Order: sequence, then structure tokens, then C-alpha cells
Amino acid sequence: MRFATAQALPHIVLLDAYSAGLENERALRVQARLLTESSEAQHVSRSYSFPLALIAWHSAPVGVDIERVTPCDERFARSICTPEEDAAQRWRGDAELTSLWASKEALAKALGDALRYDPRRLQSPIGWRHGASGPWRAEPRDVGDGYRAWVCWHTGA
Repeated sequence: MRFATAQALPHIVLLDAYSAGLENERALRVQARLLTESSEAQHVSRSYSFPLALIAWHSAPVGVDIERVTPCDERFARSICTPEEDAAQRWRGDAELTSLWASKEALAKALGDALRYDPRRLQSPIGWRHGASGPWRAEPRDVGDGYRAWVCWHTGA
């Protein structure tokens, strides 16, 4: 699924430690930092789920998140869903809940301090029509089987 226009997109890189010859998570993190430091971008976001790292930089706020799909129980679902999302009952599969979580994490990072946002009060960008909400954009990223990833960014408008 792709909603954004090319000129509005941040720079996004998926780094695979194994393909890059990186032996461990520490080496992956160092390589990701080197990529973003050389960009000289005003806004940078990085997320890790070894052996993968998702990295983005942009002239306006940007956030990314990558998560490995793992079993998700009802307690986890209730801890991340808004009342509307919980009532919709469409987030019951592990992959769907992982994607919902990743979308909210990416948005919270783009908004600033991700720890300030309660996921039960933060509406997921999954529901944004055409991947947009005012000047904000969001889209899932294809990062391979077993993972879900999202990127959210402000257009600067």
C-alpha cells in the first residue's frame, strides 16, 4: 500500500545486519547512526528489531517503527487500542496488532516524545483516509515476512 507522493516522502532506509555483514545489534545501531549523521537532516528517526533497522530522515518531523510479529494476547490488545479500535475487533490477529502498535509508535515518535503518548488515547494512522491527516502522512513499509513497519511524517505544510 502506497499513498504518498514522491516529493513529500522522507528518506527511508531498511538496513539488514546480515546483508551488511554486521555481526550483532550493537554494530547495526552504529551503522544506522552513521547513516543518519551523514544526512545532516533536521529530523531523524530510527527503530530496531534485530537483524533489521528502519531509518528515516526528513526536513520535517518523522517517526518510524519496526516490530517482529510475535504472539499478542487480549491484554496486549487492550493496552494499545483506543475504545473505538477495541470495539472494531479487527485487530485480533498477531500481525494486525503488531502493525497497529508499530503505526502508533511511528506516529508518537513523529509527534515528539513517544513516551508521552498513551496508545489507548492515540488513534492509529492505519485509519487515516489515503494515509493522510491534515499535514501528516503515514504508510506501512514492506520489510519482509514476520515484521511490520510504519513511517509517519509531517509534510512541513
